[in-house]
Amino acid sequence: MGGWYWIGLAVGVGAGLGVVAAGLLGTVRAGLVFATAAGAAAGAAAGYALGGGWAALGGGAGGLAGALGTVELARGTLRRGGTRAGTAALFLLAGLAVSVLALVPVAGFVEAALLPVLGARLRRRSGERYAGLRILARD
Repeated sequence: MGGWYWIGLAVGVGAGLGVVAAGLLGTVRAGLVFATAAGAAAGAAAGYALGGGWAALGGGAGGLAGALGTVELARGTLRRGGTRAGTAALFLLAGLAVSVLALVPVAGFVEAALLPVLGARLRRRSGERYAGLRILARD
């Protein structure tokens, strides 16, 4: 394995830490700012521990991508009746799964590319409202 493996691992671990940061901090008022900053910092620290300078840069980028991609999911979970503790616990498990999946070569890069796409899709769909059975409830 070369340096690219360690950078990809750092990106994936950073993305997992960004998911955890979004679950813990994305539910407060300025959650997007706090979650992205914490995710990038934690990812950079993990990347530096894994492989030095380039891995730290990759870990920071992965943390940023992970937090940006999942903070809208955390907010939506709370809007739909989830608790803060339950949301944080589920995002902790999801972040762990993302980090473990980064052990597969190139998977860390793919995760960091797909998480912001997930977030953009959720933001685009979050404004939709459906009438459902309310149309039948006429007085």
